[in-house]
Amino acid sequence: MKMFVGLLLLVCTLAGAQETHSVPLTFKKDLIPEGIAIDPSSKKVYLNSLKKQKIVRSDLDGTHAEDFIGSKEYGYLSGFGMIIQGDTLFALGNSLPKSNNSSVLLLMNPTSGEFIASYTLNSDEVIYLNDIATTPNGDAYITDSESDTLYALTGAKKALEVFFTHEEIKHSNGIAASDDGKYLYLATYTSGIRILDIVSKKLLNPPNEFKGIDGLKFHKNTLIAIVNGKRDLSQNGVFQFELNPERTEIQSEKKIMSFLDPSDIPTTFATFDDHMYFVSDSQLDNFDQENNTIIHPDKLQNYRLIRIKI
Repeated sequence: MKMFVGLLLLVCTLAGAQETHSVPLTFKKDLIPEGIAIDPSSKKVYLNSLKKQKIVRSDLDGTHAEDFIGSKEYGYLSGFGMIIQGDTLFALGNSLPKSNNSSVLLLMNPTSGEFIASYTLNSDEVIYLNDIATTPNGDAYITDSESDTLYALTGAKKALEVFFTHEEIKHSNGIAASDDGKYLYLATYTSGIRILDIVSKKLLNPPNEFKGIDGLKFHKNTLIAIVNGKRDLSQNGVFQFELNPERTEIQSEKKIMSFLDPSDIPTTFATFDDHMYFVSDSQLDNFDQENNTIIHPDKLQNYRLIRIKI
């Protein structure tokens, strides 16, 4: 283990006594990471890049940083949500800017680096495949943050298909699946966290005020969320939502961590071994998505991987 691992920071957050570890990452500063995934077998963390249209990886202690796929390799686009299930890395991408855009779901073997498959969507309407959740049987469900549509890749995985459309899930961002594969949890822009029964395709809970959510995961009968969309920056942070025993209603919420700096913009996160991992600041506020450019290159900072117990 290299010397700089000794610089591991132990930080007390503003939200109680939650223990937070911060590890420096050595990827280039202009990465602008969005999606994150952890391979439990290799214990490596994977990040994709909005700016560079590629996927990088390193050990969880920040060492052995390398490109996993190069810029635009296998037709990859600006990176969005990612997840690893079994021997498959699911990685979403969208073209920037949004005009005449394309979206892609890339499947790779995270260990061997072998290409598995690629699925693209092209439409006269803007489609932005934002985040992805998988169920125990390997089905994948994907939000489109520009519409009221949920996509799915199921069964023999031959094509991305429209799974569900409803006005009340418009502009969904984060998505999570229950560990029994029965329910999806959608972080919508307009109606809060909505719970969808996969078999009946019915929304089970009413609209609510749990908004401003980016990344979302199911964990031990709760939902863990990164909230980064509040105008009052002090209201952002990591939140935990307690579900009822049937997992069909949200019973309570609590803030379990404040961001290390109120202006930080973490986006998605990964869970592993009862911890959550996320990049402390994606630096999205220094990135022009329409022109795919860094606004102030001199203000870019090194990235840090945050780990907290959940």
